[in-house]
Amino acid sequence: MKKDIIYRQRYLERVRPFIGKALIKVFTGQRRVGKSYLLFQIMKEIQLDNPQANIIYINKEDLAFAHIKTAPELAEYVLANKKAGQINYVFIDEIQEIGEFEIALRSLLLDEELDLYCTGSNAHLLSRDIAGALSGRAIEIHVHSLSYAEFLQFMQQDDSDKAMAQFLKYGGLPYLKDLPKQDDIVFEYLRNIYSTIAVRDIVHRYALRNVQFLEQLTQFLASNIGNLFSAKKISDFLKSQRISASTTQVQNYAEYLENAFLIYKVKRYDIEGKRIFEIGEKYYFEDLGLRNALIGYRAQDRGKLLENAIFNHLQIAGYDVKIGGLNSQEIDFVAEKNGERIYVQATLTINEEKTLEREFGNLLKIQDNYPKYVVTMDEFDGNTFQGINCLSLRAFLLKLDSE
Repeated sequence: MKKDIIYRQRYLERVRPFIGKALIKVFTGQRRVGKSYLLFQIMKEIQLDNPQANIIYINKEDLAFAHIKTAPELAEYVLANKKAGQINYVFIDEIQEIGEFEIALRSLLLDEELDLYCTGSNAHLLSRDIAGALSGRAIEIHVHSLSYAEFLQFMQQDDSDKAMAQFLKYGGLPYLKDLPKQDDIVFEYLRNIYSTIAVRDIVHRYALRNVQFLEQLTQFLASNIGNLFSAKKISDFLKSQRISASTTQVQNYAEYLENAFLIYKVKRYDIEGKRIFEIGEKYYFEDLGLRNALIGYRAQDRGKLLENAIFNHLQIAGYDVKIGGLNSQEIDFVAEKNGERIYVQATLTINEEKTLEREFGNLLKIQDNYPKYVVTMDEFDGNTFQGINCLSLRAFLLKLDSE
């Protein structure tokens, strides 16, 4: 059992009501965001409450469990290690590595003495087919990289410009807390993580032949965070760079990257017409450190990193996030949760009059009373302009984390 666990309260609070219940708790997310870490947190809580609890742990990244490859082998192992007459807590890490695992889970669900938890690094882990196979008896908890507040906690730092710069450079993978904060060491670690995701979760899973194109597309998306594209526009641009790419290939490979939780595709929303635009989307990275490890941490990308950090945190805070369209104007983010909505504009600075007019002016054209924010790298907080809140990135991320 791991020692000195730093609790990720957001996810623990979501799972606590279901501990001991006849539901499969499925934690999904990119590799190394802390899904296994969260399992250890839950195990520790269970053992604190009941020191005699029987915990069955299977980690498919551990060679000790390499023999468990199929649904029957999974079910056989669990039942062989079960203790009768009590609740048995079953934890299965990276379950997508087991063939037809959903069949085993459906069978194990019939045993009321089993409390099941699993993690996976594929967005289709709870697809409609699998969810149907589990008869609606599964809940999904999406685990993200560390929020800024969690980053400060893990790295034992106070909120500061230096801490924010480090967060934007290195990202929020929890293991960073155990590494020296040196670019060569951190980025080597992050490049290895990217290689694992690319090879195991994409190339092998989808039997890809054009690995070079996957790399080229990933680097293109990393360089163009926050830019509005369609698959055709991406294809046309890559062709202009003498990279052969059909629209269908771009769509498929981008979907593979999404399925591995490496990137997110964000649709545009017509604020006035209240509909999703059919053409045009933006792409953001789950973890900024991985993005920077791919193409470098560059001063000219600060605006892109600012926008990506805001998107990530809106997702972490539980918002459904879209790009806003208002006639010919763009609203960076339209975020909805529990029937409420907020609008967010991102800008490096509002020192220039034109920037102030553009960012605040776009929001002022929205004819509703939902909260509106302009988020900037400028070092002042708490000011409003005709009811629109202006916050620094640090203040905005910490504000949403506390709500």
